[in-house]
Amino acid sequence: LGSFDLDMGRKATHLKMVQALSAGTDYLPVAELAEMGILVANNGGANSVAVAEHAVMLMVSAYRQAHTQMNQIYDGKYIGDFWEIWEQIHEISGKRVGIIGLGTIGSRVAKRLQGWECEVVYHDIKDFDDEYVSAANATRVPLDELLSTADVVTVHVPLDRSTRGMLSDREFGLMKPTAIVVNTCRGPVIDETALISALDDEQIAGAGIDVTEIEPIPEENGLKHRRNVTLTPHLAGLSIEAREKALDWAIANASRLAAGQDPGAVILPV
Repeated sequence: LGSFDLDMGRKATHLKMVQALSAGTDYLPVAELAEMGILVANNGGANSVAVAEHAVMLMVSAYRQAHTQMNQIYDGKYIGDFWEIWEQIHEISGKRVGIIGLGTIGSRVAKRLQGWECEVVYHDIKDFDDEYVSAANATRVPLDELLSTADVVTVHVPLDRSTRGMLSDREFGLMKPTAIVVNTCRGPVIDETALISALDDEQIAGAGIDVTEIEPIPEENGLKHRRNVTLTPHLAGLSIEAREKALDWAIANASRLAAGQDPGAVILPV
């Protein structure tokens, strides 16, 4: 479901819930639907593995400028200038990764990074039980400490009024000049103008971006054509397995509602 017509909702007098196949529901009028007594539910974490894997891929790709290496082969340059700029290429092993949002996706990023021998810290406005945090092997820190000490900052929060532009000039100013930023949640969570300025001013070293403020990304977008920025077209959650899990969840959630039970993964208006 990519959009929802409120007039249709008003006419569908027996409608009880709008079920999204995605994790994010910012494209749905959640508050307006709530006023009409209609619930909105997301996919219950169905694509969390796909997004987590993609986030780790973006970390590695941004560190190793993988897209530039590939492009040079396609352009017939083979190694190109990589022997000259070898000091820009890094390993992810031993790095401190800061996860903003330790929910279903963020926690899976943390679990996967255990195999990459990373130190993982996180910040979240929610509290999680000890077992959940222990399984993620992540240490909770204040947001400013995360930003100022992490080698990689990866964002996994829903887009709402509280998270729009949560990484902007101030936050990039706190980061290390060797840090990279990864975003696989929603583009407007990061102030794109501030991100471009931070890259231009070498306040940070690079980025891995799956989502942008305007999609499709405009040709004139300042994130394009940078060797230290890996861009993908909002496909982090795409996989056969994720779609199967999302459909199974949607059917099961609708069945719970039809049986008079409370559905899961209901999104509250913010």
